Amino acid sequence: MAHNARRFWLRRHPGNRPFGLRSGKVFRTAPAGLTREPPVTTEHPTPEAPQVAVRGEARLEVDPEIARIAVTVAARGSDRRATLTDLTRRNALAAELVTSYGDAVERLETGAFSIAPETGRHGRGERVRAYRGGVRLTAELNDFTALGELVTRLADLELTRVEGPWWALRPESPAYEEARRKAVGEAVERARAYAAALGTSLAALLELSDTGMVPPPALMGGTRMAFAAESIDEAPPLDLEPQRQTVTAEVTARFTMLPPKL
Repeated sequence: MAHNARRFWLRRHPGNRPFGLRSGKVFRTAPAGLTREPPVTTEHPTPEAPQVAVRGEARLEVDPEIARIAVTVAARGSDRRATLTDLTRRNALAAELVTSYGDAVERLETGAFSIAPETGRHGRGERVRAYRGGVRLTAELNDFTALGELVTRLADLELTRVEGPWWALRPESPAYEEARRKAVGEAVERARAYAAALGTSLAALLELSDTGMVPPPALMGGTRMAFAAESIDEAPPLDLEPQRQTVTAEVTARFTMLPPKL
């Protein structure tokens, strides 16, 4: 036999089958008559622990909690500085009017601001014909009676446009929690109904998953007032009817049941 030939040997272990035969390595085989089975867990349904998976849904119709409006003030003139001065004055008037409603206004923010020249052809070149500027404000109110009066007064301001209202719920509204509770309750009742149909009952909850909550869309109440000129007589306040909000929630749940007698 050549000197570099590889040696093989066989070893035994008391009470077991021979170790596997390999070059330079020993691998033990399982004892005779002994097999391994995967452990049984509640993650996998078995006849001793059958499972039922259900879905629970809830849909609520609730009154809005807040309303948002957008206010755009504008100015136009042949002189840039004068246009900017007019724009600043009108923006201050609109903001002051909104804040005068006190606690009825939860938020007032300034959005886009712009001032730009309007050019026209003049001979072979261009020249500035006028300057146009604008400021956009957004306000959030919780008093809808004050809202109707406010939008009317804002629309009476010079070169002011009012859009909205957009009705909504606050992010922390109790309506969301109520919808979740109802969705979970429906899932439990549905699972119980399936178990009862098999002549058994639920044993344990394995999993509860929130598959999603759909927030109500921001609904616009249809009020849009174009740029208004100054008026002598004050217009009567608008009678705005809040639009109800739809909140939906959905969950999935998985339960084990006591083995039914089929």
